[in-house]
Amino acid sequence: MFGLELLVVLGAIFLGVRLGGMGVGYAGGLGVVVLSLGFGLKPGVIPWDVILIIMSVIGAIATMQLAGGLDYLVSLAEKVLRKNPKYINYLAPLVTYTLTILAGTGHTSFSVLPVIVEVAKGQNIKPCHPLSLAVVSSQIAITASPVSAAVIAMSGFLEPLGVSYPILLAICIPTTLVSCLLTSLIISTLLPNRLSESFDKHTQNMPSHKDSPKSAQLSVLIFVLGIVAVVLYATAISKNVGWIKPVVLHRDAAIISFMLSIATLIALFCKIKCGDLVQTSTFKAGLSACVCVLGVAWLGDTFVKAYIDPIKALASTMLSHYPFLLAVGLFLTSMLLYSQAATTKALIPSVIVAMGLTPEHPHGVYILVASFVATSALFVLPTYPTLLGAVQMDDTGSTRIGKYIFNHPFFLPGVLMIALSVGLGFLLAPLLI
Repeated sequence: MFGLELLVVLGAIFLGVRLGGMGVGYAGGLGVVVLSLGFGLKPGVIPWDVILIIMSVIGAIATMQLAGGLDYLVSLAEKVLRKNPKYINYLAPLVTYTLTILAGTGHTSFSVLPVIVEVAKGQNIKPCHPLSLAVVSSQIAITASPVSAAVIAMSGFLEPLGVSYPILLAICIPTTLVSCLLTSLIISTLLPNRLSESFDKHTQNMPSHKDSPKSAQLSVLIFVLGIVAVVLYATAISKNVGWIKPVVLHRDAAIISFMLSIATLIALFCKIKCGDLVQTSTFKAGLSACVCVLGVAWLGDTFVKAYIDPIKALASTMLSHYPFLLAVGLFLTSMLLYSQAATTKALIPSVIVAMGLTPEHPHGVYILVASFVATSALFVLPTYPTLLGAVQMDDTGSTRIGKYIFNHPFFLPGVLMIALSVGLGFLLAPLLI
């Protein structure tokens, strides 16, 4: 029965990948139906907390986008890239990393991909290198963003084990950032970087963004101040600061309410028509993310909880001898689930139980923190939206997907970034926890 049920899970995920977009979530729901009604498994827990956090964060970002805030951020990023074209292989991933850290979603990188292509061509550099580094950096940054659903979910699992929200960020931000820079150095040094004569080097001289209206700058200011407020409040809760005792508004509820408050302030002061929010690309991407997390995390929880005892026995034995195997498991799972938040929600609670971690015995929790970034293997299968967007925008043909599926320019940078981040995490996490 285990083999048949595993086949149902993998089949549902494969069907979802074939459908594309929200199809992953749809197929996850179908898998739950088959496992519960067909095999008698008890349905798992729907990840409402993660879905609500995604909805609130995306609501705030969509409001900022409608006010012109995202265009303003992209214009700043474009200026940085155009002023320093020779360092495109380093600046492109830094730009998308920063945008993702602020917004909590990697879809913000879409807007700068055309600029990366044009700047690279102007320097006679293969666009595939800065594009691949930029796309993968935007995925890795999800595990370091203060407002991403994955980080918030992970923090909720780790806080009872003694790892606070600020400590998690203090480990994830430097390890992922350094890994992005090191990977850029390795790729730039080891791989051919110049465009050959067979590639089209014509540049379109894309016009720069016009001056942003004051409402755009104001929306970014409100959003950034809101993120700072979220981090400060969550830090105060974790450190039991006296001025917020007793804690009436807990972390998840605080993040959701703060994000909705940010959206309200932007709508009021920037005079946004809220009826137009559903037409923004950010809102549509957020709805897709919610459906995907709903389906695949529910499916994963249903299957894993049915076999939690043998999984616990196997995991406790394997991880005690080979801690890095957790990162391998998260890597393989995330490449199928297509979501850091869904992977975190589906696996981390079971891993905590399997490792025997409790508030009284949290030894080994550093393994979870160090391996967290491995939930970002969304680049392995060449079907993720930002990856496909980069392929389509590179008119030189240097960014292309090979006939063997995995031989594409995003694979090597992605594996390097995750491996370096995990390695640095195993060095830093034990020092801070």
